[in-house]
Amino acid sequence: MSVEVLEAAERVRLIDEIRLLEELKSAAAAAQARAAAAFDASTRRAQVRAGLAVEQAGRGVGAQIGLARRESPHRGNRLLGLARILTAEMPCTLQALSVGVISEWRATLLVRETACLSREDRGRVDEVVAGDLAGLEALGDRALVARVRSLSYGLDPHAVVNRAAKAVEGRYVSCRPAPDTMTYLTGLLPVAQGVGVFASLSREADRLKAAGDARGRGQIMADTLVERVTGKARAEDVRVEVQLIMTDRALLAGVLAPDDMDAGVEEPVGAGRRAGSLGGFVPAGSEPAVLAGYGVVPAQWARDLIRGSRPGSGAGTVPSLQREDTDAGTSGSKNHGGSGNCRPTHNQSSGWAAPWGVPRARPDPWTEVWLRRLYVVPESGRLVAMDSKARLVPKGLARFIATRDQVCRTPWCGAPIRHYDHVVPVREGGRTTAENVQGLCEACNQAKEAPGWTSRTVRDTDFGPPVDTPELVHRLGRHTVVTTTPTGHVYWSVAPCPPALE
Repeated sequence: MSVEVLEAAERVRLIDEIRLLEELKSAAAAAQARAAAAFDASTRRAQVRAGLAVEQAGRGVGAQIGLARRESPHRGNRLLGLARILTAEMPCTLQALSVGVISEWRATLLVRETACLSREDRGRVDEVVAGDLAGLEALGDRALVARVRSLSYGLDPHAVVNRAAKAVEGRYVSCRPAPDTMTYLTGLLPVAQGVGVFASLSREADRLKAAGDARGRGQIMADTLVERVTGKARAEDVRVEVQLIMTDRALLAGVLAPDDMDAGVEEPVGAGRRAGSLGGFVPAGSEPAVLAGYGVVPAQWARDLIRGSRPGSGAGTVPSLQREDTDAGTSGSKNHGGSGNCRPTHNQSSGWAAPWGVPRARPDPWTEVWLRRLYVVPESGRLVAMDSKARLVPKGLARFIATRDQVCRTPWCGAPIRHYDHVVPVREGGRTTAENVQGLCEACNQAKEAPGWTSRTVRDTDFGPPVDTPELVHRLGRHTVVTTTPTGHVYWSVAPCPPALE
């Protein structure tokens, strides 16, 4: 048999394997749905027997499911809702998922598009659409949604109209990171308003292009959106407080000689410090910075932002830096950083001038930049801060926690921090300290208040994670929170490592 024939047969086998694995994924998703629904019912019964009010039963169930699937609690709640509907109201869809005819996403579409219907009407749509496995398998996402919507409107037009009217209440604007130091600004609007906004931006782009504007049409629309929302004459003039975390080496690269940048570094990396992912192959001054609310950004981009030039241009002059006292208050060991805020100031030689701690307008107000210095223990990358005797987290400590944690500390969540939570509650003797406070999103903070959840911090470096926990999860000396769910499962959360110490 020739090589060509063997290779052709192998390609056929590989495609068959891919299809088989896809069907296996769907079958596993169906099994997960059944398990999630059973776990929910069992937990509710146990909580009611323990004395929890019936209307509060089920607290924390979605969060546990999310953690088990390495998803956020928010995603866990959505998956739990999907499981309930599939097992209780849409048996045909669950069967189609079990045999691999549809994916978990298409099962979600079926559930989502029938949410406005009564249980009886939803069952009819389930039987008509998902009961025909051959027809269902041929439908893509859009065709499936169109089919379900058509049937739903025929069964209960008033429910569909009411759903559309109620959807207006869910309008919102969100912001999330995009690659290459960009961001997605998304608005969910009523269709008339959304189309109107886009048409207005489009007309302005047409007008400026006709007048000879050299920018691309999309660039003009983006700039016009920024200008109209912020009220600035130019998109470049938007002022915003930006919090950057970067090393002094990265900040002053190209300004100080390498010998000067090494001054004050007394002790090398010892046996107790882990080199981390960056190891030793990143040159001094090239370590990335962290932009609060976004994530890791290139060092040169951060330097350009601080200089007042357009990020990425590599232009501009580094202004001198003065420290401004802050209510954060930090403490640490010698030669390992500093405390307070650093703010660009100006002298006769550089062109900047401002008294200590007095803000002054920048010559090129492209952005307003604050630099915040924090103490870092070099052996571990752990940030350290002062304690507070107050029950409520002071603003300064909250800023410190936000800088240290960056996003919600619950594993696999990654949502913006909304609450500053005591790891060990105050009612149980927990103190308001940097060690005992973590940043959480609202959903995660509520989930951990459910019965049976406990959390603690780990400081004993001899105490490691369970044997089935990846080694990278535990970093010596970094702020670590261990959460135990009502089922006894344990999850570790380690604070992100500052730049250059990863």
